[in-house]
Order: sequence, then structure tokens, then C-alpha cells
Amino acid sequence: MRFTKMHGLGNDFIIFDAPAGGPPDAETFRRLADRYTGIGFDQALMLEPPRRAGTAVYYRIFNADGREVEQCGNGARCIARFLHERSGGASPELVLDSPGGLVQAKIQGSQVSVTMGVPDFSPAALPFEASGEAYVYPLAVGASEVEIGAVSVGNPHAVIRVPSVADAPVGRLGPAIENHARFPKRTNVGFMEVVDRGHIRLRVHERGTGETRACGTGACAAVAVGRRHGLLDENVQVDLPGGRLDIQWKGPGEPIWMTGPAETAFEGEVPT
Repeated sequence: MRFTKMHGLGNDFIIFDAPAGGPPDAETFRRLADRYTGIGFDQALMLEPPRRAGTAVYYRIFNADGREVEQCGNGARCIARFLHERSGGASPELVLDSPGGLVQAKIQGSQVSVTMGVPDFSPAALPFEASGEAYVYPLAVGASEVEIGAVSVGNPHAVIRVPSVADAPVGRLGPAIENHARFPKRTNVGFMEVVDRGHIRLRVHERGTGETRACGTGACAAVAVGRRHGLLDENVQVDLPGGRLDIQWKGPGEPIWMTGPAETAFEGEVPT
């Protein structure tokens, strides 16, 4: 299998064309994702022929644990860059298709912008077990209780506001919330520190992967929750361990946009 290794702020992927026999099995993905004995990646992005008119590709996302998921924001930006370069620079604007829906993409120099659609706060969209939609949900985790915001941006996210991301209990709470019984399909977990109305710091425990250097949908989810709580403005700089993303969301009913770099690391070939 030939692949291209790419990353968005250190959130890393392999991108490859779908094999004739379909995707590798979960064990193969886990083996390839291993950072000591495999290639090493957070997600594998498999490209299929378009399924809808006007789209450039249909892509599928497999986490490092081998499970397929709905969406990946930084991955979408890397796919847009990959297709742009493969076309010889002929496609600065693209529409991508995925299990999480359509993604508009724009390439502007070193930066790639994508829209993650309209944030959906309904519990059924994640899914999340709740009696009704609320701005904040109490969640029992072991012997303690935390408060989360919950939103889908093509995939599920729980967002916790913390005083400092440096001290956030990502390693303890991340896996516990990811696998909480109220999230039947598991969830990504963001730990958000609000610096001011145009700036947050964020760490994300990704479903099926663990903490990553950056998470595009996690940045969008954090800004959507922060905006809903009246804490943030329309344009927000999101600082993640791997670098900065710029998120723009005008508000309810509008799509949320993410902008940042997408870079190629290397190309290779591996037996599957």
C-alpha cells in the first residue's frame, strides 16, 4: 500500500487510495499506527471515488485503534492539500465528502480552510443520553462530577472549561469521559482554557487515539461551546500543543470554519 504521511500541527495521518479489496482490517491499522514498529499516525484517511456530483473525493477515517469514525478536521485539511498538490495546483477550492457530511475547502498559500458544517447541540446528534438539550450537563465520573458542554461538528465532542490546560487532568478524565455510558458511540474530550474573548488554549483527548498534538474538530467544538456560553467572539485563536488554529463561527445556523497549515512529511510503501 502506497501512502502519504501528512500532519496538521502535529496531528498526523496517512492518506492512501482505497485498495480494490476494501480497507485494511482493524488489526492492520493498529499495527501501522504503532509509533515504534509501524508508520505511526493518529488517523488513517482512505480516499474513495466521489459518491456525489460536484465533490472531489469521498474519504473515510480510521482511528489508531482501528475503529472507523465520522469526521476529522485536520485530516480534511490535509486531504484538501493532498488533492490540490496532486492536481498540480489546479484545485484551490474543493468540496470533499465524508461520513460526517460535506466539507468545503480552500487553499490559500500555506493555509488551508475547511468548514465543519453547522454545530449541532442536540444530544441525539452526538449521540449523548440526556433528557433534553442544555448548555451544560453534569456528568458523574467515578466519585466526582464534572460539567461539560456537548456538541457534534460531524463527530461527537464533550468540552470542559478548565482554569489552566497545563494542569488539566487529560490523562485521567479523557479516557473516562470518552468511554462514559452516556456516550454510546464514545466521544472526543476537550479541555478549554479561556484566555480572552478571542483566544483559548486547548488540549484534546481523541476517541480511539488518546491525547493528540492538535484536533481540528476539537478546536471547532470548543469555540462553538464557548460561543454558546457567551465567552467568545466570532473569531478565535485556538492554541493547541502543536500550534495555532483560527476558528470562525458567526453563530447558530451558520457553518463553522477552521484555518491552519497542512504539511506533507514523507511518502512511502508498506505491506498490509
